[in-house]
Amino acid sequence: MMDIGFEVEHPGIVLWEEYLQPLGISQSRFARDVHISYPRANELLNGKRAITPDTALRLASYLGTSAEFWINWQGLYDLQQTIKRREDEYRRIEQVA
Repeated sequence: MMDIGFEVEHPGIVLWEEYLQPLGISQSRFARDVHISYPRANELLNGKRAITPDTALRLASYLGTSAEFWINWQGLYDLQQTIKRREDEYRRIEQVA
């Protein structure tokens, strides 16, 4: 009923595995390059911190992507995680229209 149809990986993990590692960019270099603290970068790249609009804009500038790409990915991830946590509660809501 509330499944989005596929498993969504945390966007920070995708950023690390699919973008930065193949380019040989360390977490420290990434943090310096996009002007964020190392702890913030580390939490993001380990899936412990969400991609905010600020981070999405930094990533867009750094990687030549769009900010919307990262925001949409984070939104899908958040939606899936929320469904996993509260699906039973949502199923009990009676549809009125």
